[in-house]
Amino acid sequence: MVRRSVSRREALTFYLCIAPWLAGVLFFVLGPMLVSLGLSFTRWDLLSPPSFVGLRNYQRMLNDPLFWQSLKVTATYTLLYVPTELIGGLSLALLMNQRLPGIAVFRTIFYLPSVLSGVAFVVVWMWIFHPEAGLLNVALAYIGITGPRWLTDPHTALSALWMMSLWGLGRAAVIYLAGLKSMPKELHEAALIDGATPWQTFRYVTLPLLTPTIFFNLVLSLITTFQTFTSAFVATNGGPLDATLFFVLYLYQQAFERFSMGYAAALAWVLFLIIMTLTLLVVRSADRWVYYEGARH
Repeated sequence: MVRRSVSRREALTFYLCIAPWLAGVLFFVLGPMLVSLGLSFTRWDLLSPPSFVGLRNYQRMLNDPLFWQSLKVTATYTLLYVPTELIGGLSLALLMNQRLPGIAVFRTIFYLPSVLSGVAFVVVWMWIFHPEAGLLNVALAYIGITGPRWLTDPHTALSALWMMSLWGLGRAAVIYLAGLKSMPKELHEAALIDGATPWQTFRYVTLPLLTPTIFFNLVLSLITTFQTFTSAFVATNGGPLDATLFFVLYLYQQAFERFSMGYAAALAWVLFLIIMTLTLLVVRSADRWVYYEGARH
């Protein structure tokens, strides 16, 4: 009886401790999600009451050229950015992992851009990409190259946003750096004793031990990239000629510019399903390439 009483008090204490978090999840996450799911089957302009339209919002997507354009832009950007962040972040982390005087200062410098306000750094990059007075085109002019109209040319606008995103590689680099710091030094010392070259040590020791960190960064990058909004909204607002019309930006336009809340809710659920599917595919593939120290294979 005493054990039961203690167990009940522990269970009650546990639920009391998680009650604020649980209330937050119910009222600010699950609740809005269920409401948006219901709204995706309605037509609602924020002014009149919602009217049920069934699957019409989802059928509308099939014949909506801007829906397919936004999906194409987002997928193209993801294919550009995710590999760049994985490889670039790892390269930067390997450099920051060196034992050099003042390396802590460089780590801070490389990481700081990733915590700056998104709007602030986009404004800076808009000046850099200015076709006439921008720093990049001025530098190109010094070597006899006429720079393109970066953000106003549909052929270069998406590439410019991709270049802009490299500003935040420090986020992935810091996560990689944590993975590098947690590796057992004995394995690298053993590889050195066996006569392994630096490349062989990286290929057969460092990289396998780093696969859990790569897996984490891959999932995080996929989720984040498919929700790209700020850079396109501030710099181009989807233009020119819808060349940077990201999926979330199109969703925003439908909801708060055209007041088509039902269609916007349907778009949000399609985005959720896309991200969830991609995440599950990556998770399912993890057994083939992610190595956990001490795990059985």
